[in-house]
Amino acid sequence: MKKIIYILLVFCFTVNGFAQQTPASVQKEAITIEGAVAHLGNGKVIENSLLMFENGKITFVGDAKMKIARKGKIINAKGKHIYPGFIAACTVLGLVEVDAVRASDDQDEIGRMIPHIRSLIAYNAESKVIESMRPNGVLIAQIAPKGGVISGTSSIVQLDAWNWEDAAIKTDDGIHLHWPRSFARGNYWLGERGMKPNKNYKSNVEKIVDFIANSKTYGKNTNKQLHQEFAAMQRLFNGEQKMYVYADGEKEIIDAITTLKNNDIKNIVLVGGYNAYKITDFLKENNIPVLVRAMHNLPSSNDDDYDLPYKMAKLLTDAGLLVGIQNSGEANFQNRNLPFYAGQAVAYGMEKENALQLITNNTAKILGISDSYGTLAVGKSATLLISEGDALDMRTNKLINAFIDGRDVSLETHQTELYKRYMQKYSSK
Repeated sequence: MKKIIYILLVFCFTVNGFAQQTPASVQKEAITIEGAVAHLGNGKVIENSLLMFENGKITFVGDAKMKIARKGKIINAKGKHIYPGFIAACTVLGLVEVDAVRASDDQDEIGRMIPHIRSLIAYNAESKVIESMRPNGVLIAQIAPKGGVISGTSSIVQLDAWNWEDAAIKTDDGIHLHWPRSFARGNYWLGERGMKPNKNYKSNVEKIVDFIANSKTYGKNTNKQLHQEFAAMQRLFNGEQKMYVYADGEKEIIDAITTLKNNDIKNIVLVGGYNAYKITDFLKENNIPVLVRAMHNLPSSNDDDYDLPYKMAKLLTDAGLLVGIQNSGEANFQNRNLPFYAGQAVAYGMEKENALQLITNNTAKILGISDSYGTLAVGKSATLLISEGDALDMRTNKLINAFIDGRDVSLETHQTELYKRYMQKYSSK
């Protein structure tokens, strides 16, 4: 009996020690933030700002010198900076906890064409990885499935919730398609080195075209039995959903966009687009936004500029494209570095406020949530953060407050708890 009690106590202690922070309660009183430098997310800055929000919505944004009654709790943020909450696109946050532990990895399903798979259903709002996003200002994320050719549907969530129902901002916003490569690396174990033409490229593309064509035919048939895969594709044809296409090569990008448009899929977002800077006229002509890969990477080819990944966002922005940053292909926890990716773009020539838009307003527009998120404006969600310094600089990104829909969310994580614990250890000596 004593052994059972001991085991139960250990279990309770363990669960408590690793529990997620309790989500913040609904905003109960108005909040006024005064004196901070407000980066609105649309390229504009208010040096001495006054921002008020109530019931989760921003009610005033302007200069602190204006004679207007302050409401509710007043936060003196003089010398601090305010930003819209940062938005992470094409992530597997909440789907993967530990990469090496298969039981905690739920980012893909069996099958090649699985548009009916909904990532939101598998989303774990209590993930410890999600908890670690908020201290750097990442407050919203698009949860996207991986695996297969057509991976399934993504949804957009806020990162402080009890469960996926509470977290959802926009459900089933798009379907994710991984376009085949026209060149592939040889089998090194057979002595094949370098890249060589993919002999199966044409047939792989034909399979995608056939699946889309069958989906269109299914939608036009009024007397049909339920086919989950085809049924899940229907909102692409009327423009309600977006198709997120993962492609890097020039040929692949052109083939993908041309093929999809020829098959009545008009609302397309390019993800990755490593060589997109070479075909910007084509992308502009087809009105294709781009979610570039995170900047902290090496060039893919020996012939590329050493700093190509760092300046990619600037090259595409200067060409007139709508550009955001995504972290697909990187370790899951690296999404917390999202503001520093934008900071890297600043270091390589981009204006700071334009770089901020890569992770706020631009990404909100691409994901279709800009009516409520992405900028600090009256009527929009009070999803924002207050930093002691420049939030795009890892040296000064030190949040003192973060709000999601007006709720004052916790910035405590397992890492901050360890930091405080060991600071006590060494300060006592």
